[in-house]
Amino acid sequence: MKYINELPIKGKRLLVRVDFNVPLDEEGNITDDTRIRAVLPTLNYALDEGASLVLCSHLGRPKGKRDERYSLRPVAKRLSRLLAKEVTLAPDCVGEEVKRLCEGLSPGEILLLENLRFHEGETKNDPAFARELASLAEGYINDAFAVAHRAHASVVGVTEYVQLCGAGFLMKRELSYFHRALEEPARPLVAIVGGAKVSSKLGALENLLQKVDKLLIGGAMANTFIKSQGFEVGRSKVEDDLLETASQLIRQAKERGVKFYLPVDCVVAEKFDPRAEIKIVPIQEVPAGWYIMDIGPATVRLFTEALHNARTIVWNGPMGVFEMDAFSRGTMAMVRALASSYALTIVGGGDTDVAVHKAGESDNISYISTGGGAFLALLEGKTLPGVAALELCDPEGRRD
Repeated sequence: MKYINELPIKGKRLLVRVDFNVPLDEEGNITDDTRIRAVLPTLNYALDEGASLVLCSHLGRPKGKRDERYSLRPVAKRLSRLLAKEVTLAPDCVGEEVKRLCEGLSPGEILLLENLRFHEGETKNDPAFARELASLAEGYINDAFAVAHRAHASVVGVTEYVQLCGAGFLMKRELSYFHRALEEPARPLVAIVGGAKVSSKLGALENLLQKVDKLLIGGAMANTFIKSQGFEVGRSKVEDDLLETASQLIRQAKERGVKFYLPVDCVVAEKFDPRAEIKIVPIQEVPAGWYIMDIGPATVRLFTEALHNARTIVWNGPMGVFEMDAFSRGTMAMVRALASSYALTIVGGGDTDVAVHKAGESDNISYISTGGGAFLALLEGKTLPGVAALELCDPEGRRD
C-alpha cells in the first residue's frame, strides 16, 4: 500500500475520503472537531503539491435519503476556518452539476461533497455509485481510518475505478501505532478492555489472549466474567449465554501464562440513576437487586499496579457508567494511570477517547485512535476492507 507522499499527485485532482462524522449539538454546531483536525496534514500536503481536492465523507445515519440535519455545511465552514482558505460545499456528492464543479477546480482549490449517505449506493457498495464517485477525480486517497472496516462505495468500491490510489497520513499513523502496539510491542504488553458487552468484544478478547502479557477487564462486561466465577452481581447487566465462554477465556489465559485481572470491588447503586444511594462493596458482596456501576478503589489500585511495569498499554472501553459523574471515578483513575505511565499508550473506541478528553489528559497519551469499529476490528485481528482495497493497487498506486 502506497501513502500520499509516495504518489505522483502534483497538479492532480484527488478524491479524498475523510471522516468528518463529527458530533453536532441541537443547533447544528460542531461540538468536537478532532476528526477534522486529524486529516489536516494530508490535506495541507496535497495542497502544497499543487493538487486540487474533492473531499467526501458521511455524517450520521440519514438512511439513504437527503436529510438537512446531516448536511456537511457546518463541516465546510469549520474546515475553511482551519485551513484559512475557502472550502466550497457541493449540492450533492454525484450528478452532472457536481461533476462540473469538480472539473472546474484549479490547483489548490477544495470542494467538499455533500453527505455520501444521502445515497443508498454508499453503504451498499454499489458499483455504479462507486464509478460515479471515481469519475470526479484522477486519483483517490483514503484518510478515513474510522470507516476502513466498512465495505462501502467510497472506501472499497471506488478503488476499482481510479487511476491512482493510496492512503493519507492519518491512516498511516493509525496503522503504524497499532502495529507497534500489537505486532512488535515493547513488553510487558497490557490490554485494558471495558464497555458493555462481552459479545461485542469476544473476537478481540480471543485475539488479545494470544498477544498480551496481562489483560484487565472492567465495565459491564466484567459482570459476565464475575458471575461465571460463581459470584452474584445483583441486577447488573449480564450475558448469561456467555458464562461458559467467559470461564473458558479465563482458563485460556491461565494456560497461556497471561495474567488475567477482574474487579475485586465495585461501586453499586440501588437504582440506575446518578442520584441513587451508592455503596462500595467487595465483588463477593453485591447486594441483591443493586447495580454494579463502576470499579471500586481497591480495583483501581490493583489495575494501576498491574500497569506499573508495562511498556505498551492498549485500552478500549470504559470501566463503568462514566457518563454519570457519580460513576466516573474508576474510568478517570485509569486515564490518569495511563497518562502518568512511561509506556507507549494507545486508546481507542468505546467512548474511551471521550473519557481521556474529559479528564484533560489527551496530551499525555501516546496515541488516541479516531476509529471505534475499525480499532476494534484490528484488535480482533481482522483485515480492514478499506486497507485491503488499497493493497490491491500496484506498487505505483495504480489499480490493475
